[in-house]
Amino acid sequence: MNQEVQTWKCGRCVVSLEKPVLVGILNTTPDSFSDGGEYVSHDLAVAHALKLIDAGASIIDVGGESTRPGASRVPAEVQIARTQSVIQAIRDKSEVSISIDTTLSAVAREAIKVGANIINDVASGQEDAEMFSLAAETGVGIVLMHRRLPPELDSFSDQYEIKPQSDNIVDEVKQWLLNRAEMAQGIGICMSAIALDPGFGFGKSIEQNCQLVQAGRDFVKTGYPIYVGLSRKSFIGSMSGIDDVKRRDAVSATAALKMSREGVQIFRVHNVAEHVRVLQSTPSTEH
Repeated sequence: MNQEVQTWKCGRCVVSLEKPVLVGILNTTPDSFSDGGEYVSHDLAVAHALKLIDAGASIIDVGGESTRPGASRVPAEVQIARTQSVIQAIRDKSEVSISIDTTLSAVAREAIKVGANIINDVASGQEDAEMFSLAAETGVGIVLMHRRLPPELDSFSDQYEIKPQSDNIVDEVKQWLLNRAEMAQGIGICMSAIALDPGFGFGKSIEQNCQLVQAGRDFVKTGYPIYVGLSRKSFIGSMSGIDDVKRRDAVSATAALKMSREGVQIFRVHNVAEHVRVLQSTPSTEH
């Protein structure tokens, strides 16, 4: 395949990819790397989601379990308690697309019941065999992400004692994602519902993350929507020399702009307004 897609089918919603799509991050967790603890309150979480929508987010990504390196795993019932009522409240107030950031089908199912129309699964169905079946059954959109290690075994990109090795990180990630997408379709998920995420920071060294930033066109050529999470990541901090994660937004947006110009369409971000300023005021692709 070698054709840029223009839409992403997410349940009853079709997300247009004709300009960069911004996914606003809403972590209802106490331990996320950037904003842990800020939105554990239901009211604060909903208010923040509405601010992200006003700033230009087309999708709100709600998560009840941190996936940062070293994070502890959170049982399904706790994730549901953190996310379900928040998703319900956002849906009551907005028609925005909502994704549930989880590796567990039980969490995703409860989120879909109250209005989520996308599953963002950083494990690509490998932690829960029912995840692909749920996506096929409900017709929601699904993000398949590449990672080498689960969070509890991983490290930040700038903190590996032994750097992850790869003969060709771009080909490795691309082929792995294509294999997972093929498996998903074999279980009944429509190709048009699948987006691929290279998984920045998940089991990659600083250098490997930078190589993936440069390879946006290679991923776009797969024929799937490409979804990336660069925002405030440790490799961004290392490359820019910015230790404070909340001061990395401008550099994050610059990296996103590089990938947007290569045809990458979907960006999961903390600071939506900064990414709108950089991405949506600039022509997105160069051919």
